[in-house]
Amino acid sequence: MAKASAAASGPDIAPMRLDAETYRANFSDIHPPLERKTALVEANRCYFCYDAPCIEACPTGIDIPGFIKQIATDNVEGSGRRILEANIFGGACARVCPTEILCEQACVRMAQEGKPVQIGRLQRYATDPVLAAQSHPFRRGPRSGKKVAVIGGGPAGLSCAHRLALGGHDVVVFEARERLGGLNEYGVAEYKVAGHFARAEVDFILGIGGIEIRTGQALGRNLSLATLRNDYDAVFLGMGLAGVRALDCPGEELSGVHNAVDFIAELRQAEDFARLPVGRRIVVIGGGNTAIDIAVQTKRLGAEDVTLVYRRGPEAMSATAHEQEFAQTNGVKIKHWAKPVRLEGQQGHVAAAVFEYTRSEGGRLAGTGETFALPADMVFKAIGQLFVADPVRADGRELLELHDGRIRVDGERKTSLDRVWAGGDCVAGGQDLTVQAVQDGKVAAEAIDRALSLA
Repeated sequence: MAKASAAASGPDIAPMRLDAETYRANFSDIHPPLERKTALVEANRCYFCYDAPCIEACPTGIDIPGFIKQIATDNVEGSGRRILEANIFGGACARVCPTEILCEQACVRMAQEGKPVQIGRLQRYATDPVLAAQSHPFRRGPRSGKKVAVIGGGPAGLSCAHRLALGGHDVVVFEARERLGGLNEYGVAEYKVAGHFARAEVDFILGIGGIEIRTGQALGRNLSLATLRNDYDAVFLGMGLAGVRALDCPGEELSGVHNAVDFIAELRQAEDFARLPVGRRIVVIGGGNTAIDIAVQTKRLGAEDVTLVYRRGPEAMSATAHEQEFAQTNGVKIKHWAKPVRLEGQQGHVAAAVFEYTRSEGGRLAGTGETFALPADMVFKAIGQLFVADPVRADGRELLELHDGRIRVDGERKTSLDRVWAGGDCVAGGQDLTVQAVQDGKVAAEAIDRALSLA
């Protein structure tokens, strides 16, 4: 068995590894907006299918051939409005959606030529002008006299709030953090949602009126579900996943070992990327989009050696093949079939991550007994997030029913409790995608509206 041991040198973590221009380039849009001529050419590649498979592949059911045809006829405003009617987060989804496994994978051009219509980029082309316009394209309906509490100011919560406000209901959004936007504000790579776009999109959504915001409010801390159910006509839960999975291996408490989601949040709130200290040698543990995002971003902060380690093969990673390729073309090394067994340190700081090679035995993961070590100044844990159920189960006699550690809902996103709906990453059976969270909020809002109209 190979002997693995920590590196001899101390940690090399420092800010300002790159020049200012390189930082600007590294954290600008990876896909700049389409120019008019290019957008028209791309729009005219669409067959405008009557029974379009791309619509079926979109969780929010956007009329994709319809909005692309409007682009082809230079009706960009109408195109953008059509998108936003189905998906109020159409701007963000144009940037963060894994279109390569959704609408673009289903595109007929993909089947014929291996090159789909660039639906995501066309969606951005259509929505950006609408979001930037001074006038809001939606008008709030007559006030219903009903009041709904929305817990969580991310895509699920704000999608629900906007649709409820559209129906004339008064909405109060309770958000634990300082800013709204959820993962769009705190959790995705900066180069996907660059600048302050996430904040501008939130302002646009709130522009419909009828939505009150209360930040610094969280279930289990200064809110209780029992009180909300008593004070409001309906409650929507969209608080996402607050917990982070632990590695459960020795050395996890060492300095220099970070939760990837926390570091990404810090990076997205930074005013100057050059001031963020980053290690020269980075190890990322995980196989999802968060693992890819932290690996690429540390590389773009100036890390020299970034290795992402995943316990199974590439086909088992939840990050798409496109994301994996993007990481590798950005200088990230991906090592498969290895699991962490311990983190070694020097003077209280991580110095190496030790892994055991793995293999599949009858479909189950098994260690081989052989280990290796990767020197590391920083180690990032990105092995998934968890729903923290205590705040929704600890007050009152009625308990929310859970399934696989998340909230069980029906097709209308109704929970087991009367007048309580839920959506987004906190519900069981979802895709953990922004676009799915938006759809959950929309479906729940429509169900709430129907229920309130009968009350």
